[in-house]
Amino acid sequence: MARALGLDFGTTNTVMALAAGQGATDSMAFTSSAGTTDTMRTALSFMKDPLMGAQALKVEAGQAAIRQFIDNPGDCRFLQSIKTFAASALFQGTLIYARRHQFEDLMEIFLRRLSTYAGDGWPTDAARIVVGRPVHFAGASPNETLALERYNTALTRLGFPEIHYVYEPVAAAHYFAQTLTRDATVLVADFGGGTTDYSLIRFERQAGRLTATPVGHSGVGIAGDQFDARMIDHLVAPEIGKGSQFKSFDKVLDVPSNYYTSFSRWNQLSIFKGSKEFADLKSLIRSSLDPEKLETFVDLVEHDEGYPLYQAVSATKMALSHAEEAEFDFAPLGRAGRKTVRRDAFEGWIADDLARMEGALDEVLASTNTEASAIDKVFLTGGTSFVPAVRSIFTRRFGDEKIESGGELLSIAHGLALIGESDDLEQWAA
Repeated sequence: MARALGLDFGTTNTVMALAAGQGATDSMAFTSSAGTTDTMRTALSFMKDPLMGAQALKVEAGQAAIRQFIDNPGDCRFLQSIKTFAASALFQGTLIYARRHQFEDLMEIFLRRLSTYAGDGWPTDAARIVVGRPVHFAGASPNETLALERYNTALTRLGFPEIHYVYEPVAAAHYFAQTLTRDATVLVADFGGGTTDYSLIRFERQAGRLTATPVGHSGVGIAGDQFDARMIDHLVAPEIGKGSQFKSFDKVLDVPSNYYTSFSRWNQLSIFKGSKEFADLKSLIRSSLDPEKLETFVDLVEHDEGYPLYQAVSATKMALSHAEEAEFDFAPLGRAGRKTVRRDAFEGWIADDLARMEGALDEVLASTNTEASAIDKVFLTGGTSFVPAVRSIFTRRFGDEKIESGGELLSIAHGLALIGESDDLEQWAA
C-alpha cells in the first residue's frame, strides 16, 4: 500500500515523516557529510568544484551546507531560511554564480538534496505528500496564492502525484491528540521561525476511534526570527552605524534606517549582499561622519557573517530562557560585540511583537466565540515557546495546569503524515 509523506518545510528546520500504518509514523533520516539526523536545517550552500567541471556546482543542504560554508569562507554562497521568501512578490530570485534562481528552484534543489541524503529511505511508493503551511505566511505583504503556486511548482517537479496542504498547527494538534485519553477542546500554538499560528480543535473518541472537528484558526507573521531582529537591532546595529550621519552637499542627514532593517534579518544577509541597497550603503562611506562603523557594516556583509550572528543571537536567547541575564558574544565585532543582556530588557524590545502574537490569539477565541475556560488543553510547539514572556501569555490566560509541550521539531511532520493516511484528509486541507 502506498504511504503518505508529511513535509514540514520550516523557516529554520525541515522534517519529513512517513505514515507507517495503524496510526504510527516514522521520521525520515538524512545522512550527509555532517552525519545522520532526522531534522535538517533549511539551508543551502553552493560552491564551484574544479573536479566537477567549469559549470558544475557542489551543492549541499542542511548541516552539510553549514559545514561547507564554514570550511570555505569567501568561496561558498550560503542561503538559509528560504521559506521567508515564498510569499514575497518582490523576491524575483537571486543570482548564484551568474545564474538566477527563483524560489521554486531553491525549494526543489533543497528537497532533491534531502532525497539524496535519505537514500533508500526516500519513498518511491508515496501516493500523496501532505505539506504544512502557516495560517499566514511571513512578510510585510504576503501573497498566499503566489506562495502556494511556488510550492506546487517545486513539488510537481519532484514527481509527487498528489499534493495536499494542511495548516501547521492543525498537524501539530493531530500529533498531540495521540496522547489524549478523553474528549478535549485543544488550542495549539505553533511558534515557527517566521510565523505564529493558532488552531482550535475539538477531539472526541467515538467507538474507540479518534475524531476531530476544526473550530478555528488564526496567525500572524511574527515569531522567533522577529525576536532575533530586535536583539540585533539593539546590540549590533548601533556598533555599525545605526543613528550615525553623513554629509550631502551642505546638509547633514541620518544614515537611512532601512539598511539596518535589512541587516537585522540575519537570514537574508546573503540576498542583501547582492542588492542595490547594499551598493548604495557602500557609497555612503566616503561622506559618513563615522566611516569606521559603516566600513564594519560592509565587512560583516561581505564576509558572510550572517550565520555567526545567528549563532550568537540564538545562544543568548536560549540562555535568557533560563536566566535573568546572559552574555551576548558576536566575535566578528571584537570587544564591541560582547555585551550583557538582561531578560527584562529583551522583553521590552519584543513587547510590540508579543502584543501582536496575543492579538492573534484573541482573534481565534473571538471568532469562534470560545471562552478561555472552555479550553481543556493548550499545546505549545516550536522553539519560541521556550521564551518565558511567550509562555507566560498562556499560563496567565489558561493556567499552568492546562499547558503541554513537546515534539518541538517533529510534531508537525508526524501530524501531517497521520493526516495523510486518514480517510477524511479533505476535511483538514487548508
